Amino acid sequence: MTADTLTPDQIQEIRDRVAELMPQVRADLERLVRIPSVSAASFDQSQVARSAEAVAELLRAEGLQTEVIVEGGRPAVIGHIDGPEGAPTVTLYAHHDVQPPGDDADWDSKPFEPEERDGRLYGRGAADDKAGVMAHVAALRALRGRLPVGVTVFVEGEEESGSPSLGTILDKHGERLAADAIVLADSGNWQIGTPALTTTLRGGVRVIVRVQTLDHSVHSGMYGGAAPDAVTALVRLLATLHDDEGNVAVAGLDEGVAADLDYDEARFREESGLLEGVSLIGTGSILTRLWTKPSITTIGMDVTSVEKASNTLAAKAAAKVSMRIAPTQDPQAAFEALKGHLESHAPWGAQVTVTLEELGSGFAADANGAVYDEARAAFADAWGTDPVDMGVGGSIPFISDFAARFPDAAILVTGVEDPDTRAHGANESLHLGEFERVCVAEALLLARLGALPRSR
Repeated sequence: MTADTLTPDQIQEIRDRVAELMPQVRADLERLVRIPSVSAASFDQSQVARSAEAVAELLRAEGLQTEVIVEGGRPAVIGHIDGPEGAPTVTLYAHHDVQPPGDDADWDSKPFEPEERDGRLYGRGAADDKAGVMAHVAALRALRGRLPVGVTVFVEGEEESGSPSLGTILDKHGERLAADAIVLADSGNWQIGTPALTTTLRGGVRVIVRVQTLDHSVHSGMYGGAAPDAVTALVRLLATLHDDEGNVAVAGLDEGVAADLDYDEARFREESGLLEGVSLIGTGSILTRLWTKPSITTIGMDVTSVEKASNTLAAKAAAKVSMRIAPTQDPQAAFEALKGHLESHAPWGAQVTVTLEELGSGFAADANGAVYDEARAAFADAWGTDPVDMGVGGSIPFISDFAARFPDAAILVTGVEDPDTRAHGANESLHLGEFERVCVAEALLLARLGALPRSR
């Protein structure tokens, strides 16, 4: 840690300033949450454009030269403000688009009408990731008039849809986003009261598996017992993806060992909602299973619904399969391994086709150096306890895009989420006390980076 970069009085001044700002920061966050900026194509995309303009307005108010850009996808926002001569530049990333809300009946309050309950703010995007946007704005406000570094803010508009135009944005606007440090605010903390830097992320592979056993569906009484139906064949095929202990059975995939943090089965059961009597799957520590080993999940199926079922042998069936891969795994190699496994395990000679839908690389940070030292110190200042380095089992493919485009930048993956956030689910929420600490930490980080000795 570099505790002497800022004096105790300077640290307290930033804490006090952020506390003073939080009512307006929260009001602006609620205004953003009320905009249903779902980037999925089946939703009203004028709302994504409206959200981008609202973000741009917030940045312009802080003195940033700001532009809304569209490069074949959803609108993104880029804003910049210079720092003192010779000061480092920091790029702050977040995204303003959100996941679909799902069924309103699953929510305890309206998804796009923010509501506070028990110290948490509920609403779609309240945490993921409009709070990330507002953490950046809060840090800028806290240092208004004395910003010690140059700052570029990049707020994407299609992260929840796979960032299809991000590559084009990085190609066309990469020089505007280049920085000494890049803060990607789209992750979370270890638990309430314990901050974290995300240093590893799993990659991802998503495929559609189609199975066909007949050239047309037939009567199950006339042909059942001799002709296989596609649904049963698909189920048997999917079952081969795990061994009896629940480990992924696809050969040739990377595995790693996660950091030794205190995380027991009781905590996992509580956070995951695992039902009583249901066993955990896989082997190794729980965090290794979650962060550094592959996992496979069937996330959707095209089969006849129970309501519409008849006594018929289905000719075709399909499933969408999501595979998380180790941070170091090459995603194309992982896809080939999964495809080979599925094709070689076709039951009863069923015709199996595997179509790639999405690939995403994992991320493993080199979490050393002055920027990481200052980040850890800023987190310790804000929370009063040292941060931990943690992994995340989910995938944020754009992070590897940033790492490839800006190989000399220190990349910090931070965020506002906690184990109770329920990002992507009903009743997504933000812990308001933790949110204030996130805002304090980011302002302190900028101040600390600006106070570092400058090379000549």
